[in-house]
Amino acid sequence: MANSNAYKGLSTTAIHAGEGPDPVTGASAPNIVMSSTYVAEEVAGFSAHELSDDSPFLYGRWANPSVRALENKIAALEGTQSCLCLASGMAAASAIFLTVLSAGDHAVISDVSYAGVAELARDTLPRLGIEVSLVDMTDIAAVEAAVRPNTRLIHTESPANPIMRLTDLAAISEIARNAGAKHSCDATFASPVGQKSAELGVDYVMHSITKYIGGHGDAIGGAICGTAEDIKALSVEAAIHHGGILSPFNAWLIARGTATLPLRMRAHQEGAMAVAQFLENHPKVTRVLYPGLESHPQHALAKGQMRNFSGMLAFQVGDEATGEALAVRMAEDLQVIHYAVSLGHHRSLIWWMPTAGMMDTSFRLTGNQLDSYREFAGDGIFRLSVGLEDAEDLIADLDRVLG
Repeated sequence: MANSNAYKGLSTTAIHAGEGPDPVTGASAPNIVMSSTYVAEEVAGFSAHELSDDSPFLYGRWANPSVRALENKIAALEGTQSCLCLASGMAAASAIFLTVLSAGDHAVISDVSYAGVAELARDTLPRLGIEVSLVDMTDIAAVEAAVRPNTRLIHTESPANPIMRLTDLAAISEIARNAGAKHSCDATFASPVGQKSAELGVDYVMHSITKYIGGHGDAIGGAICGTAEDIKALSVEAAIHHGGILSPFNAWLIARGTATLPLRMRAHQEGAMAVAQFLENHPKVTRVLYPGLESHPQHALAKGQMRNFSGMLAFQVGDEATGEALAVRMAEDLQVIHYAVSLGHHRSLIWWMPTAGMMDTSFRLTGNQLDSYREFAGDGIFRLSVGLEDAEDLIADLDRVLG
């Protein structure tokens, strides 16, 4: 699973890392290997614990050539030794939590994160005897204060879904190192192009590869990048024991999307900036949150930490009733942008997220943490994933429904 590719250019890496011409047929494009088992040329053990990096392919849950190629490609893009691909972004998050943490351990987790991770942290981990502290990751002092002798993991998300709040990853990495804990970061919004998380000290760089890495909205998967030692431990626990493996066909689809990731991210950023500037000047819009805008409260951090501001933005239109009414118009009248969940695809997607509803279900914040959330989200936000359409068409579509 180690990454042996070292190209100078990002686009060359995205295209060539992890793959090459077929040695038998000479095919330039990679094959899809769908076999669940492989004929062994010599006697081998019947336990995945005996596998090494040089072991032949034996069984599809243990390793697959199509999945391996994608893992090597993503590891090369992230600049890490290794990568593990799994069936979804949530499978990747669960792999980190359930491998690193055991009953009696403690984790410090961002109080705003992808909804599935938020609910896993609040409901599932405590049920398994794992202590969880939910912390606003912009408050470095609060993160330091939350660390305990039994802290094994600090989990961040930057930019955070859905409010576009950033975390100083280098600062959190230092806190984790000093505590003898691991630092995991969900970098889905940024992608490997937008943020070199491992260079900022992150031990486990996590992505929902359903989003920007795949980029076309037709395959679900997750990935974790890190050292060879860390990823091997995750593979034994999550892939072999939990069984959350990625389909070879999905791996092939996602790898095909990954080849154009650098080109797409440049286009996503260009389109998002144009749309964000339009929205910021629209009389019906009360606030726009995009890391590339100078008005973003953490724009200085974004400039220092991000190499591409991606295509994700959020905006407010006033109180909850105004937002709900606009969401209804969007679902009925948008012609280019799809009113749909998910993000990072070539098609633009938008979704309304009322603050009260998010508090009732996923986040359940109170006090200062709720105040911090509302500083970004107000009574609710529209999360907009700007795709690859022409910016003028997206602007016209939004302008029409905004009225």
